Amino acid sequence: MIITASKLYNYTQCKHRVWRDANGPQDEKNPEDNPFVKLLWEKGVSYEKDVVAGLGELVDLSDGTIEERFDKTIEAIRGGRDLIYQGVLVEGNERGIPDLLKKMPDGSYTPVDIKSGAGFEGGDEESDGEDGKPKLHYAVQLCFYVDLMSRLGIKNNGNGSIIDITGEEITYELDSKRGPRMQFTMREEYQIIKDEVLALVNNRKSNKPALSGRCKMCHWYKSCKSWCQENGDLTNVFCMGMSRRDVINEDLGVEKLDEVCGIDLTEIMSRKKSDKGFLPGIGEGTLTKLIERVEVIKSGKPKIAEDIKFPEVKYDLFFDIEADPTQDFVYMHGVYERGPEGERYVHFTAKEISPEIEKKIWAEFWQYIRSLPENDFAVYYYSAYEKGAYRRLQKKYPDVISVEDLEAFFENENVIDLYSSIILKKTEWPLWSYSIKEIAVFLGFRWRDDTPSGALSIEWFNKYVSTKDEDDLNRILIYNEDDCKATMIIKDYLDRA
Repeated sequence: MIITASKLYNYTQCKHRVWRDANGPQDEKNPEDNPFVKLLWEKGVSYEKDVVAGLGELVDLSDGTIEERFDKTIEAIRGGRDLIYQGVLVEGNERGIPDLLKKMPDGSYTPVDIKSGAGFEGGDEESDGEDGKPKLHYAVQLCFYVDLMSRLGIKNNGNGSIIDITGEEITYELDSKRGPRMQFTMREEYQIIKDEVLALVNNRKSNKPALSGRCKMCHWYKSCKSWCQENGDLTNVFCMGMSRRDVINEDLGVEKLDEVCGIDLTEIMSRKKSDKGFLPGIGEGTLTKLIERVEVIKSGKPKIAEDIKFPEVKYDLFFDIEADPTQDFVYMHGVYERGPEGERYVHFTAKEISPEIEKKIWAEFWQYIRSLPENDFAVYYYSAYEKGAYRRLQKKYPDVISVEDLEAFFENENVIDLYSSIILKKTEWPLWSYSIKEIAVFLGFRWRDDTPSGALSIEWFNKYVSTKDEDDLNRILIYNEDDCKATMIIKDYLDRA
């Protein structure tokens, strides 16, 4: 089995996928790529071409067989060529294809990958105050290339670089840690991951599926979800996750939902006090919440706090935006309005991609908000994404609304994040996910589109911009309106509970 940088990347996203790709039931794998994943890949390829076009003279090794490209890569390095594009590194059953191999002043070579995302993660106004840190999946791939180069006798300085979406080349110092709280250096993290990948691919080790929000774009989503449901896996519980599940499986011997209610909290917490290695990262609060949520799942009924109160106002606005993070572009602001005149859907939508259009539709949204009677309307949205997106828009277009006015809007008690303020703090549901789609469907709501998805909305928008097919635009409008209505359904249910 060939080991590639892609397999290492897949492990950083899901530890189970590597085993399943190599050894899982292949007839249960969806052969079709998720359209949004395909869009991301296409955008990455397009960005890579743009970057390469601006690099000047280079050795292009993107064509030919792997064997031919490997031979030409070694030849180009021996010839001291400055820049090698799509060179191939092969050692045993391991194959790496860095986007670039760049000659350094001392004659060594460093691998460079071109990424259509940010070079670092975190470090913005919504992080915990730490500076941005290298991304694990980028670091692991660069370490893999450096490892191959070293074993092939190619002189290198042990580091790698990323050319990110801004065009900046960012050096990853691979013998350092990604952050002050990390236990290992990037190179040590890589070696741990590589050893795990080798064991999983060769079936010397296996692991179990888990349910997670990121699963829906994976080829194995339906297969893994069925396994988890049929086996009563603990990741059927909201916010349990693979890591916590594995610790509880190992240290408590509790593997199924039916076994959770037999947990003796007093005994477990007493043991934790005397054994620091027991149940690492899991405290009494996590176990208490696990037991409570399993009881809710078994009852089949949500648990709603009695103290939920909503504003009594003339207008209720159920609000949702659509954005393409690959271009940092907000292309729709949608509102389902309920007031004295009845109900209506209001939207402010871009029909092309440009800063002028993005600014225009955002300004139109605020004109609409300012047209409503002051302090006699409430705004409901689902998750903190809208707030973060609007802060970014304010930085781009500060003349549309001031920082102070934007913050005052979101701090107003009549502007409510249903997910963060109500769902997470005052409710429990017999569901593995508390997403708007899972909860609204549980309450009987149905989206009109057969495959409703924010990720697919991005694909539809990009198609519309390219083809101007009104069917694609209408599909986005219907999807956004249904998202807004779903927010209304959830709010109304909570109001009646």
